[in-house]
Order: sequence, then structure tokens, then C-alpha cells
Amino acid sequence: METPTNEKFRDSIATVNAEGKRAWIYPKQPNGIFYEYRKWVSYGLLIFLFAAPFIKVNGNQFLLFNILERRFTIFGAPFWPQDFHLFVISMIIGVIFITLFTVAFGRLFCGWICPQTIFMEMVFRRIEYWIEGDRGKQIRLDKQPWNVEKIKKRMIKWIIFFIISFLIANVFLAYLIGSDTLIQYIFIEGPFEHVSTLISLLIFTAVFYFVFAWFREQVCIIACPYGRLQGVLLDSKSIVVAYDYKRGEKETGRAKFKKNEDRSVTGKGDCIDCFQCVHVCPTGIDIRNGTQLECVNCTACIDACDHIMSSVNLPKGLIRYASEENIANKAKFTFTPRLKGYSAVLTILTGVLIGMLFLRNDVEANILRLPGQLYERKENNVISNVYTFKLINKTTNDIKDVYFTLLSHKGTIELVTHQNFTVPKQGLAEGTLFVEINAATLNSDKNKVKIGVYSNNKLIETTTAAFLGPRSYR
Repeated sequence: METPTNEKFRDSIATVNAEGKRAWIYPKQPNGIFYEYRKWVSYGLLIFLFAAPFIKVNGNQFLLFNILERRFTIFGAPFWPQDFHLFVISMIIGVIFITLFTVAFGRLFCGWICPQTIFMEMVFRRIEYWIEGDRGKQIRLDKQPWNVEKIKKRMIKWIIFFIISFLIANVFLAYLIGSDTLIQYIFIEGPFEHVSTLISLLIFTAVFYFVFAWFREQVCIIACPYGRLQGVLLDSKSIVVAYDYKRGEKETGRAKFKKNEDRSVTGKGDCIDCFQCVHVCPTGIDIRNGTQLECVNCTACIDACDHIMSSVNLPKGLIRYASEENIANKAKFTFTPRLKGYSAVLTILTGVLIGMLFLRNDVEANILRLPGQLYERKENNVISNVYTFKLINKTTNDIKDVYFTLLSHKGTIELVTHQNFTVPKQGLAEGTLFVEINAATLNSDKNKVKIGVYSNNKLIETTTAAFLGPRSYR
């Protein structure tokens, strides 16, 4: 059955034409109060993004995600692989928060905070407007033959795009290997001393260049899973960028504007069919068709429509932040049971995470029996087991004068090297030790012993280990 004319927009995405080829989007440059707000938010986030790897808190990089060396620093606090459970809970909280936020406010994140949108709309497109002009000039430039003007403008644009992509790749690399390491590679040792890192940097640059110079809005429409997720999460109560079809269509539908026309008499809607909301959309959709997966809630159509409404002396807000229920029934936003459920789970998990962060030890101790080694019988009926130990210091200070004490049994602990040692800041200390216990105090051939880790005579951590003894003492 053939799709009705007013539903044909659902047959394909806005960036594909009737022949199935890429339909290049030439959005008109936005202008309005929401766009100004977005610029301030975007510039603040860009400053944070570029500055965060170079900010130090107690000697730690503010944000570091060194996956290869398994070193992570979040807001200046170091995290180790042993803290992976905290990362898992944080990710679950993040997913639930995004779900809750989407149910309530749609893709507000995409339009205001998403790095893809910020870089595309506030950096690369603004450069494009500066070099090639607004929508009409860009369309004409694309259609004209490759003359001197077109080659000059395109080369300047592509070179600037590449330079910015290279800078983004460097900042991205600073998050992965650390800003100090990156500066050392560039200014002290030279990039050609680290060819593998340089190749990785160029690959990142190529990816960013491809995304922002060619793939563009396709990331939001095709690649990003969040756009698909919103179709499941949104309902009629979700606040999104919406067209007030009741006001825009009224009794006889929308129509072109005629001077001195009283639309309250003719029954025509307030929408004058100017298509400014379509021309300004960065994903090429017509917001008047309703909520669509391509819409990133960027508010460009709101600014464009408000400007037109002011020009023809009609009230603003024909396109605005609203829910389907608000437009259809004038219903106000309500905190639904669905939102209450998400909020309760989010609150509980956040409380668990905060509690675990407060209970997180500054020192992680692991003491394990040496594989393949049995116990050793010594003089005076003493049983000895050999262990390897690893102490991880998660703090930004050296932990000095460290030693071990047996807490659960009477006995001694002897280190192979020296008794007291130092665990370096954000580092680890490894070694071998012997636990010696009189056989008379053992209850079985397999015992659990509790060992305390002390620094300057203060207990800083406890751990347990298995202790083997002779069967005759079970």
C-alpha cells in the first residue's frame, strides 16, 4: 500500500534522497536567544575539554583514562584496576541517569552538551559560514565548477579542519597517556622518537577529520545508539522540541503569509509555511512532522520560528519545548510513576557509590602463597609458609615505615629483604615474606591467617591469606 503523502517523510531519513544517495545538508546559520545560550554553554565545555588534561590536583591530572597502563584519575582522585567495581557502578548510574533524563527531557543532552554537536555546530560549521557564507552561498559554491574561487575556499576550509582535528587528537591523546607524557613526547624527546604514538595520533586526526568534514550529522542519525534509544524511552509526557500543530494548523491548515490578513477570521494556522525551521535544521528534518529520530533538540528551529513570528506580528512559541500532552491537552509536566521509579533506583545507586567511595581504602594489600610451595617445618615445632605480597598506594604521598604484623595467631612475619619499607605515591611495592607459626596453635592443615599492614605504627590495612600446616595437627 502506498504511503500517504503526509507520511512520506517516514520512508527514509532526511539525509538520503529519492535515489538513495547522500543528500548533503546546508543548514542556515542559526540566530536567536537559544543559539546564544548554546554558544556560552558550548564554549564553556570546550574550555573544560581542552584544559582538563593539563589541570593538576595534588599532582594528579584532573581527568586521565590511561587504559593501556590501567591508570585512571577522575577529578584528581586516582583509581586502580582494583577499583573496577566503582567504575561499573558509575557506569550503571550514568546509564540510568541518561534514561531518566531522556524520559523527562528527550535529547536535550544531544543539542546542548554532546561533544559531536558542540564541535560540529559551534566550531566546524561556524568556520564554514566564515569561509563559504551562509546556506545560499554554500549551495551555489557546491554547484559551481572548480574555478579559482572554489578551490581557494575549499582548500582553506580543509586545511583549517585538518589543523583543528589534529589539535583535538592531541587533547584526546592527553586524556589517554597523560599530558606530561604528551608534552615530553612533543617538546623534549620529539615525536619521531615515538613513531607508534605519532601514527596513532595521525589515525585519530583522520577519524576526527572524516567525522567533521564528511560524515557530520550522520553520526547522530546512523552511528549514535542514543538516537535509537530515545524512540524507546520517549512518551507523550516527555518534553522535546515540538511544533504546536493545534495552533499552527487550526481549522484550515497552514498557509503563506498575506499582509493585513486576519487569520482568526480565515481559520488559517499561525504557521506561514516559510520553511525557515527546515532550512536551519542541522539534520534536515521538518519539525512540523513531529518528533523524529534525526532531531537532536538543538533549538535552531525555535529561534528561526520565533524570529518569523515576530516579523509577522504573531505570538512566539509556535515551536517550543513542550510535551505531546501539553500541545494536545494543555497538560502541565508531571512527575510520572515511571520517572519516580528511575529516580528511586538512581538515588539508591548514587548512595551506594558515595558510601563505597568513602569506604575505599588508600592502600590495597594482596598477600598470596607462593604457587607450588608447601609448608616448611623449622626448629621448636614452627611451621613456615612463603608468600608474595603486593601493596598498592592509591594516595599522592609516599607511605613510609611499612611493616606487617600477624593479627590472628601468635607468630612472626619475616621479609626476605628488610622489615620496614616505603610504598611510593600512586605506586606499588612487591616482595616476598615468610609467616612462621607454632604448630600447636594451628587447628587444621588449612588455616586462614589475618595480617595487618602498619605505617609508622598505625594500622592502615588488613588482609587474609591461607596457611598450610601438617595434617597431624588438624
